[in-house]
Amino acid sequence: MKNTVFSLSALAVSSVLALGTSPSQALEPIRLGLIEGLSGPFANAGEAVARNITWAVERVNARGGVKLPGGNRPLELVRLDSKGNTEEALTMLKSAVDQQIGVVLQGNSSATAAALIDALNKHNDREPQRRAVFLNYSAVDPALTNEKCSPWHFRFDAHADMRLAALTDVLQQDTAIKRVYLIGQDYSFGQHVVRQGRVMIAAKRPDIQFVGEELHPVGRVKDFLPYATKIKASGAQAVVTGNWGNDLTLLVKAARDVGFEGKFYTFYGNALGVPGALGDAGVGRVVAVAEWHPNAGGKASDALVASFHQRFPKPEDDYLHVRMQAMVEMLAQAMERARSTEATAIAKAMSGARFDGKALGGLGAGVMRAEDHQFIQPLYVSTMQKAGTEGVRFDVEGSGYGFRTVRYLTAEQTVQPHSCKMAPL
Repeated sequence: MKNTVFSLSALAVSSVLALGTSPSQALEPIRLGLIEGLSGPFANAGEAVARNITWAVERVNARGGVKLPGGNRPLELVRLDSKGNTEEALTMLKSAVDQQIGVVLQGNSSATAAALIDALNKHNDREPQRRAVFLNYSAVDPALTNEKCSPWHFRFDAHADMRLAALTDVLQQDTAIKRVYLIGQDYSFGQHVVRQGRVMIAAKRPDIQFVGEELHPVGRVKDFLPYATKIKASGAQAVVTGNWGNDLTLLVKAARDVGFEGKFYTFYGNALGVPGALGDAGVGRVVAVAEWHPNAGGKASDALVASFHQRFPKPEDDYLHVRMQAMVEMLAQAMERARSTEATAIAKAMSGARFDGKALGGLGAGVMRAEDHQFIQPLYVSTMQKAGTEGVRFDVEGSGYGFRTVRYLTAEQTVQPHSCKMAPL
């Protein structure tokens, strides 16, 4: 099996030589295995993640790599294509540990993440000499840090209930909305968003009527017009969805085509073609929630966006998430504190670790809660607006539309209880 590798050795060599480290040490990379759908129905989402992590790796290497007792070592990202399939992802995990890759990264699919956690638990028990840790940047089913929590798994995204709580707080204040339609992908995460969305909305707004509830196959629907037609016919004034990737883009396109004029309350409506698909029809009507967004404001935020655009100048490559940058920075810091790249040492150093955000100009600060390995960080709820209007300096993917903050939650405000019973290392 051939794995594509982002080669950063030349950059790493020049950087560490400036710090007095020998080339032989620089050429001994620390490999990170990215297990993601880099082909198939969600390839656009997988490649977007790969760009984020590539850039984070490059920044660590540009400052000399990871500082360890034997000398500075660069990071190297190994791409392992799961094709958007859980069984293939498990095969990629086996490939990673066979290559003695001690850090694996995944996020696009909570079902896949759950399978990887289970497989990695068994592998690490069975082969302690080849253990690995799992860093999760976007699989947000709450179960992953509750009943399925693992000492080897660390989640850097806010889980679904944290995101839903923020979204439904904003929905609660929109008193004009009386009728809501729930739609999601038919797997663990999508099912949870629909189920828990109903619970949270009913608790905050008992006057709201649910006029539809729908689950659809993941990544297999090419024509969402039948779904959009049902949404419009229901009289819904708002749609709440956890859909991501093409399943979200195609849904909003279909809604536009049938003339649906309601709002979309989304987890991921601020990227991957959604703003461009809706155009003016989305202004003031698409709501998204994330740990940060390009118009969050401040010198550090603006500088980070400008730097990313310089590295990836094509409009279609415009997809930046601070949590993925923080994840790689925290990994490097954990290795340096542990003075080791061994998985158990990394896990112990990362559990309970605080990230001050200094490596990102103050952005991305938070704490990896030791009790369940859920990263606790701020959240932003934002709405789609035309670029150039107040609070919208940057657009998305060259679309002419960006997002403006409507609600900011501190890290402390996002905290939710957990039911994790963490196994000891």
